[in-house]
Amino acid sequence: MAELKIRVLVAKPGLDGHDRGAKVVARALRDAGMEVIYTGLRQTPEMIAEAALQEDVNAIGLSILSGAHMTLVPRILELLKVNGLEHVKVFLGGIIPDQDVHRLKEMGVTGVYGPGASTEMIVNDIRQAFADRN
Repeated sequence: MAELKIRVLVAKPGLDGHDRGAKVVARALRDAGMEVIYTGLRQTPEMIAEAALQEDVNAIGLSILSGAHMTLVPRILELLKVNGLEHVKVFLGGIIPDQDVHRLKEMGVTGVYGPGASTEMIVNDIRQAFADRN
């Protein structure tokens, strides 16, 4: 039986113009054998949800350094639901205060990573999220 090829959309929502971390994570995911679609900077929640639908992804990795995560993430999750993509796992990296991590996970975010998180941990967490599908 063939192993699931995990397709991950990596996106930078909002006006934050710093994408080095997103590119590092995107490369680590690709090097780990995942298919990666990088949307680039300044994506709206609508653009991200549409790209997830068009690209038929299994997961979305969001990088938010601007502090707008409590506005952007709920909107993205809402749009995924509207588009029938509740099964898509959402992972979030960036500057996320500790008090928001629990709330984000309650909303449906699978993993939250702050500065210093290893790419190995992120890769392993994404693989683990899909382990039952292989």
